[in-house]
Amino acid sequence: MRERLWKRVQEHAGPAPKGMKRPATKWVKPGLIGRVKHLRGEEDLRHASLQDFREET
Repeated sequence: MRERLWKRVQEHAGPAPKGMKRPATKWVKPGLIGRVKHLRGEEDLRHASLQDFREET
């Protein structure tokens, strides 16, 4: 799964949206649906881990 995701990131990476706090982050064009586990009660995705992802159909 990690290799598939990294290949997708490398192929579809684009510039960060204007005004973003973290411009060094890799931004990927829409097209993936991910299932993410994270801590509840936080505004941001803190301590998030990707559980699974799939192509959007």
